[in-house]
Amino acid sequence: MTSYRFGFDIGGTFTDFVLIDAASGEIASYKALTTPEDLSRAVVEGWEELLAGAGVAGGAVERAIHGTTLITNALIERKGAVSLLLTTRGFSDVLDTQREMRYDIYDLHARPVDHLVPRPLRFEVDERIDTFGDILVPLDTSGLEEMKATLEEAGVVGDIGAVAVCYLHAFTNPEHEQKTGAWLGENLPGVSVSLSSEVAPQIREYERMSTTVCNAYVQPLAERYLARIEESLRERGFNQGLYLMLSSGGVTTLETAARFPVRLVESGPAAGALAAVYYGELVGERDLVSFDMGGTTAKMCLIRDGSPTVTDTFEIARVHRFKRGSGLPVRVPTIEMIEIGAGGGSIARIDELGLLKVGPESAGADPGPACYGLGGVEPTVTDADLLLGYLNPGYFLGGRMGLDRGAAEAAVGSRIAEPMGLGVTEAAHGLYRVVNENMISAIRVHIAEQGGDPRRLKLIAFGGAGPMHAHAIAQALKMEGYICPARAGVASAIGFLTAPAAFEYARTFIARLEGTTLGELDRIYAELEEQGRRTLLEAGVSAGEMTFSRQADLRHVGQGYEIVVNLPYAQLSGVDLDGELRPRFYRAYEEIYGHAHRHLDLEITTCRLTASGPRPRVKLQRVVESGYTPEQAIKGSRRAYFAELGGFIETPLYDRSKLSAGATFRGPAIVEEVDSTAVIGPGTQVTVDHYANLQVTFAGGGNLEQ
Repeated sequence: MTSYRFGFDIGGTFTDFVLIDAASGEIASYKALTTPEDLSRAVVEGWEELLAGAGVAGGAVERAIHGTTLITNALIERKGAVSLLLTTRGFSDVLDTQREMRYDIYDLHARPVDHLVPRPLRFEVDERIDTFGDILVPLDTSGLEEMKATLEEAGVVGDIGAVAVCYLHAFTNPEHEQKTGAWLGENLPGVSVSLSSEVAPQIREYERMSTTVCNAYVQPLAERYLARIEESLRERGFNQGLYLMLSSGGVTTLETAARFPVRLVESGPAAGALAAVYYGELVGERDLVSFDMGGTTAKMCLIRDGSPTVTDTFEIARVHRFKRGSGLPVRVPTIEMIEIGAGGGSIARIDELGLLKVGPESAGADPGPACYGLGGVEPTVTDADLLLGYLNPGYFLGGRMGLDRGAAEAAVGSRIAEPMGLGVTEAAHGLYRVVNENMISAIRVHIAEQGGDPRRLKLIAFGGAGPMHAHAIAQALKMEGYICPARAGVASAIGFLTAPAAFEYARTFIARLEGTTLGELDRIYAELEEQGRRTLLEAGVSAGEMTFSRQADLRHVGQGYEIVVNLPYAQLSGVDLDGELRPRFYRAYEEIYGHAHRHLDLEITTCRLTASGPRPRVKLQRVVESGYTPEQAIKGSRRAYFAELGGFIETPLYDRSKLSAGATFRGPAIVEEVDSTAVIGPGTQVTVDHYANLQVTFAGGGNLEQ
């Protein structure tokens, strides 16, 4: 019996679906407008349309993997549950004092971070554990009784949806948090409980408390949402487990995701980075910039040596997008990328200085860009792309959705062109240039921060809007070229299907790195490994397919921050401390800072372990000769705007499904497929590879000397 894998990605504007035949590699895809009022509606539509079109029964789907922006959006829009915070007496203001630093020391009116639990809903409990895990003050549950009585008097017990428990030093000894969790289960049944010793058992009180609060805040929402999605699919014949993409690029079970939803904050964007890695492997490119531009945001990630960088700290809902410390910190493993409000639905406006601005606000799926004809009246990037001739109004989503050029002209004309004294085309091109510059600046900063050189990299562009803007970005950054993969509009959903089952664990353990410490570290890693085995077994991974990788946060003794160092050892006991472990740290430290203090002792702060299953083998179909020459793949022409050529020119339109492997042609050109459109600028050569990807190079090859 043929088996299939199903991936679906819920974005702010569109929900993307892919169905892959596990044996042949044949892909079927579908895009639907996201339904914000009930996300499961779009999921049901995509499931039914895609499987019916492919003639596949729900029972033939062996694996379904999902990513969603629901968690991130709930945190940004403050649409989670009413939550309480229980903490050690004297520490209820940690969320406000944070790290005792202002994110902008020169702005006296900087808006403070708006935390999820207001001061009246933070309760202090008599208990105290020291840094070594010894109990100084036993847990007094009478404080919990007082908390419940206070809530009852206020008449808000029924409103409480979640409780975050974050006691001082609980990462060294979780006993008090576990007892509190048991008490809450008995006395506040139905309320979701998040314990910091389970969510983020690591040092640094503010980050640990913020992560636990974020998890509690979205947990009831995640539980309901995931249960509804699973039920909808089961009603339609799907009888396997539903898996979720984690921010780190691994996948986990529905049960684990519902328990730790904060680990899903970047699940969709993470899949895009994995898709870039996968396509890079297909075409032999291990150093890339992943550029994923959808309807609401653009996400950029640097891929080096075939892997994205993973960080353990991430900020959500920043007051100021590029100012660290202005958002809600969460300590969860996350693929490091930069995300800005620059998507097809990003709204253009004129600011108080009379300057044209684009984003970060988005028209989303409802009402959407003006050209969608769904009630939107604000000018957006998609409206500009249509007016510039880049989009085919009769072939959007393969013809399933028509675009209204008149509505786009009215929106751009009344909101941008007339106030600025410009023509509609000038205004549309200005909008296009501004959103491109926003993304160019973000990519340039992201690459520079990680020590990369864009001139030695290629851009891989996907998402519904990515291939339309790739040329301008790659050219401005003087990159070697760019790649527009096949099925670019649903690439993130394909990325889901390339990810292994994986979960990360961390536990704080502060000690000098000495020979006597290694045995204790082995004990901790063994306990973390046992946790990983249980999670992987739940995900259906057999014991023989499990792999475990160890890392440690190390620093010079006395330093305030540490670096992550790989530990490729099954057992640390017996490893040469001076000959192997310390030099490993010094080399990693020197790569970052240029110098390591080799005369100073080292200490460990956190043990980390990644438990993984095998990476799924996704075999895409190779393109065979279609019988068409590049000229025969041209289905017509359209006037499109290229500023370097003086304005609108008649541009050939290529049908991507008719392009054979090895076909070459020159830009300018527009290549159309069902879920995306690639705009190829002048001065380029395009080669179609064996997987139908468009590999675009600039005239004269690379741009190192430009």
